[in-house]
Amino acid sequence: MVEFYLASYSQGCDSAIPFPTPDQATVRHESIQTGEELERFCEQIAQESWVGFDTEFVSEDRYRPQLCLLQIAAGDRLAVVDPLTMPETQPFWDLISTPGRTVIAHAAREEIRFCYRFTGKPIAGLFDVQLAAGFVGMEYPASLGTLVSKLEGKTLPKGESRTNWRHRPLSDHQILYALQDVTELRSMQQKLSKKVDNLQRSEWLGEELDALQQTVIDGEQRENWRRVSGMSGLTPRQMEIVRQVWLWREDRAEESDQPPRRVLRDDLVIELAKRQTDNIERIRSLRGMERRNLVPHFEALSEAIRIALEMREEDLPKRPRSNRKKYANMLSQFLSMSIACVCRKHQMAPSIVGNMDNVRELLAYELDGDGKDSEASLPYLLRGWRSEVVGKSFRDLLSGDLAIRVADRNADVPLEFIDT
Repeated sequence: MVEFYLASYSQGCDSAIPFPTPDQATVRHESIQTGEELERFCEQIAQESWVGFDTEFVSEDRYRPQLCLLQIAAGDRLAVVDPLTMPETQPFWDLISTPGRTVIAHAAREEIRFCYRFTGKPIAGLFDVQLAAGFVGMEYPASLGTLVSKLEGKTLPKGESRTNWRHRPLSDHQILYALQDVTELRSMQQKLSKKVDNLQRSEWLGEELDALQQTVIDGEQRENWRRVSGMSGLTPRQMEIVRQVWLWREDRAEESDQPPRRVLRDDLVIELAKRQTDNIERIRSLRGMERRNLVPHFEALSEAIRIALEMREEDLPKRPRSNRKKYANMLSQFLSMSIACVCRKHQMAPSIVGNMDNVRELLAYELDGDGKDSEASLPYLLRGWRSEVVGKSFRDLLSGDLAIRVADRNADVPLEFIDT
């Protein structure tokens, strides 16, 4: 146990109170340095009704982000876990992927990814305070500092945003900043959960948390070759070359543990696709391919391109149909602006509901009148809770049963809906 005096393990306050500076305070916490200590700690907190946690990681020069620190709050206990001093952190991920508690985090996308990587499962009982804030009309996406300020009346210091979390030993200064990422989570979760319940949106929030976790998991499983920049205008054959070279790049990046774009830049992938040749000399002649780390892989690249060149026409990738241009008109702009009006009525953060592309998708669906009603074929704004918040209002606007008027020209959102 490391002794600190702590200004907060909080129940909230009425006015803004700054956290103590690192020179003024340290925090009472447990420092976990071995796998045995982590396993014992997880066994001890397994009966707690909630666990709050955060991660510090470095991703700039790795294939996958490197976990460098785990901060955990559970019951009346705080712990800092050092993943760099132990072979694995599996006991913790097993704990939070097993149902039986509320797991609290802020902006948990990377934490979801870590949990899935270590267990193959989502976080069980996840409560993301950033997401919950958007469902009660607060700013979304809001930083942890913003939420702590608005919900707890405290100010988080910002001095460690560029810390190299791989560096050891960590100073008391760094540990304090890291711990302050979790000390307020429980109090904020309780307040936000109450607000969500009062607005009868617990089911909506649960639906969105499930969707968030599934999106992250799908991203880990899916071939994301279409994200290579410069794909516009490529033929199906050229797109297949991009795909095959992307697959080779991913394998090479994982093997060498470095970012894929450091293995082979996107612009070179596109140029290889445009040349449509597996000739090694032509590959070699492409400017940028003379890098020393690429020379040993010309044959592997040639083989990847050859696979694409020999692919049957019917098996080549198809470019997704897009109605973007067709519906990028005054109507889509009007409906996009009206999202703010809808959200004001429902006390929702507009950015959590949808954007211009989602509006265009809805317009394409409504104006084409294709009659598809399965959940999978419905546009984003007509699925789940968004259908209740946005879908009906937009359909009524399109049919003329609903209108928008200026209700208060001095308000931040001056518009409101009226029945016609």
